[in-house]
Amino acid sequence: MPFTAADVPDQSGRTIIVTGANTGLGYEAAKGLAAKGARVLLACRDQARAEAAMAQIRVQTPSADLAFLPLDQADLASVRRAAELAAQEPRLDVLLNNAGVMFPPLTRTKQGFELQFGVNHLGTFALTALLLPKLAETSGSRVVVTASLAHNRGNLQWDDLNAEKGYNRTARYADSKLANMLHFAELDRRLRAAGSPVTAVGCHPGVAATELMRHAGPFQVFMPLVGLFLNTAEQGAWPALEAATAPGVQGGEYYGPQGFREMRGTSGPARRTAAAQDPELARRLWDVSVAMTGIDPGLAPA
Repeated sequence: MPFTAADVPDQSGRTIIVTGANTGLGYEAAKGLAAKGARVLLACRDQARAEAAMAQIRVQTPSADLAFLPLDQADLASVRRAAELAAQEPRLDVLLNNAGVMFPPLTRTKQGFELQFGVNHLGTFALTALLLPKLAETSGSRVVVTASLAHNRGNLQWDDLNAEKGYNRTARYADSKLANMLHFAELDRRLRAAGSPVTAVGCHPGVAATELMRHAGPFQVFMPLVGLFLNTAEQGAWPALEAATAPGVQGGEYYGPQGFREMRGTSGPARRTAAAQDPELARRLWDVSVAMTGIDPGLAPA
């Protein structure tokens, strides 16, 4: 069935973390979840921007239960602190991993990783791993990982994950999104094998007009047309909302727009490449991610 924000069921009593929630897809997801009664933790780098986003959400939903969670996914120490704070919540039902960067010039995280792989994958991997024990306290909890159509072009450079030999910003973005795909699939396999109550699912927004495109150079001039022909940020959030809240979602499922080439429209099941479904690649990435972050989710291979 086609899914939109209107199909989000009542979320009263549930607590959901949305990373990168002060703008774009994350903001729209947080707004939709708050409108349905969820307690939403906006996990963001900038407190002022998060508070501005919360004020904006409360214009539509005055009773919204919102809180700021300091999180900089480019710094694993910040990721650890965010997980410690979130673990103090009475319950945690969903971790919606949305935060990401796209096409920046070559930049390094606090720990020296290439920024796109470091933020989009390693930061997501670390935050998820650290919050799994909290999520496991609540039956039916979910981890959602936001990927992209760009994963279709991903080809992980195993001998140069840190971009020390070369850097192509669009290729590195695609690689980070393939890593997101492999991560949630492998996480789902390991959670199932462990008999965990947590499920892991993925989603992608299609092509949506968001602040993520700020490094897109000359392509930015076309972004005003996206809202006319492709997805707005609000529509781009529908797959994340389905993955996070729809009844009957099974671990390992992947959601995206149902329109032209999955670039627009209502949400539903999405396609993925053969590489994104390769369990050997996923296991290799898992081991590499544990080594790079120093954070082990403690889940045995399936």
